[in-house]
Amino acid sequence: QVQLAESGGGEVQVGGSLRLSCAASGRIFTNYMAWFRQARGKEHEIVASISWGSGTIYYPDSVKGRFTISKDNAKNTVDLQMNSLKPEDTAVYYCAAGPYSTTSWQGFSYWGQGTQVTVSS
Repeated sequence: QVQLAESGGGEVQVGGSLRLSCAASGRIFTNYMAWFRQARGKEHEIVASISWGSGTIYYPDSVKGRFTISKDNAKNTVDLQMNSLKPEDTAVYYCAAGPYSTTSWQGFSYWGQGTQVTVSS
C-alpha cells in the first residue's frame, strides 16, 4: 500500500507562484508519479508526470513552460512548482502514483487527499 500526502496549496493572485509537495510512503512499487487537478464541474486533468527511474517528464500544453515537476528519490517526494498562475489553474490538485506512463486518471493506482489551489484576479 502506498500513502501519498500533498501540501503547499493555497490562494495566490494572478501571475503568482505556488509550490506543491507530495510525500510518498509505504510499499512504493510504482514507476510513475503525477499531479492531476480537478476544477469544479470538470474532469480530472493531468498537469505533470515523472518517472522515478528515468526522470522522463510530461506536461500538457496547458501548463507547459509554467509548471515544473521534480523528484527526490531519496526522500520519496515529488514537487510541482507552479509559476505565472492563471485563474483557470484554480482546482483541487492531487498527487498520484502508478505503474504506467499515462495521462488518464484511471491509470493511476494511488491518490493523495488533494490540496486546493485558488488563483484570484
